[in-house]
Amino acid sequence: MNEFKLLIGGRLVDGATTMEVIDPATGEVFTHCPRASAAQAEEAIAAARAAFPDWSAMSWDARKARVLQIADALDAQADTLAPLLTREQGRPVFGAEFEVHEAARILRTFAGMTLADEVLHEDEAGQAIETRAPLGVVAAIAPWNFPLVLLANKLGPGLMAGNTMILKPAPTTPLTTLRLGEICASVLPAGVVNVITDQNDLGPLLTGHPHIAKVAFTGSTATGRKVMASGADTLKRLTLELGGNDAALVLDDADPAEVAQKIFNGAMFNAGQICAAIKRVYVPDALYDAVCNALALLAEATVVGNGLDLTTQMGPVQNRMQYDKLKGYLDDAHTRGKVIAGGKALDRPGYFIAPTIVRDIPDDARLVREEQFGPVLPVLRYRDLDDAVARINDSEYGLCGSVWSGDTARACAVARRINSGTVWVNKTLDINPSYPFRGVKQSGIGTELGRDGLEEYTQAKVINLARG
Repeated sequence: MNEFKLLIGGRLVDGATTMEVIDPATGEVFTHCPRASAAQAEEAIAAARAAFPDWSAMSWDARKARVLQIADALDAQADTLAPLLTREQGRPVFGAEFEVHEAARILRTFAGMTLADEVLHEDEAGQAIETRAPLGVVAAIAPWNFPLVLLANKLGPGLMAGNTMILKPAPTTPLTTLRLGEICASVLPAGVVNVITDQNDLGPLLTGHPHIAKVAFTGSTATGRKVMASGADTLKRLTLELGGNDAALVLDDADPAEVAQKIFNGAMFNAGQICAAIKRVYVPDALYDAVCNALALLAEATVVGNGLDLTTQMGPVQNRMQYDKLKGYLDDAHTRGKVIAGGKALDRPGYFIAPTIVRDIPDDARLVREEQFGPVLPVLRYRDLDDAVARINDSEYGLCGSVWSGDTARACAVARRINSGTVWVNKTLDINPSYPFRGVKQSGIGTELGRDGLEEYTQAKVINLARG
């Protein structure tokens, strides 16, 4: 494995210490990477502050050219980045390749946007214009489920808006972000992007630092609350993309076999480790047995294994902590419901959980109320559509949802009643960088993606002038 370096002030440097990186398919250490100290984090912040005046003064087209170079380099290095991502994250190589190219697509999408001044009022007496300015230094903190994509969601708008940045990946998936740092070092002026890695000890320093203007965080709701509290003293701008307990609602005119396949894909991609994945399914009485049986067959047929094996369809859970949490959900599933597929951790090295389908489980079970973030799917029965909608909305979360029906007009009408930031109809996981992505309730604050997501990295300012 090649040597990895932090990126601080345009230089690729060693960490103050090193840390282990574990392959989730084996549970064993497969390499080491740098671990930054608090002093190095301070150096990175100082470097970003120093780089901000020149970067923010650069023309939009000049920044665009640099961001496009980063996107091109990601695409060009996909063959080496994808297997590295598989080693640290666990996802099969085909999914890892998708992530690398998707990160490049996100950067290109933001590079294609503009932030023109808006004339609010104009007459003989004067003019009022709203313009947008960059915020300063942005800390982008990403989780372990999609290390590159979820950083690209922040890196693209942050750079295009004229901010300088500190990137901090999750401690269990640092490697591809460090490789992204190498790309940034070759493309960007010194200090515009800095990459530090830690064992989750530097997060409070970033989120509470007086010289960090904004924190963009993706992760659990519990950690998001801590980020928000830490930034309160300095009134930081925040984007928090947090957890979800996304429901799929099957209407009584859906085709059971067709809908089961699509729901299964939306629940089990990346071993269910997606904030927007389907995490609970509501099926009417008339279709309940057929949908449950179809989901169980799909689960039993799934090839679970090392993501480097090209026959693998589902890889391991990413880390030991999540693996242990999921075993607790499996215990709950066996106690509160009927497990009809999977239902166990696989007896092999690594963090493997069998794709699991659970039926006849009550609404108050942990597996239904909480975000499991793994390949364990509860299927709930309903008799009355209004009751099903009410049960779906009776959650602290509101990130995404989906409605499945042969009648799209009817499905769209039902989708309007579901209290989530995104509701898909007859599809799922269609996250487009051109569309805003946001959560309601405890699923987040602010917007990622789309023009709204770009504006989150700016300060609006009104210039109001008198004529004559």
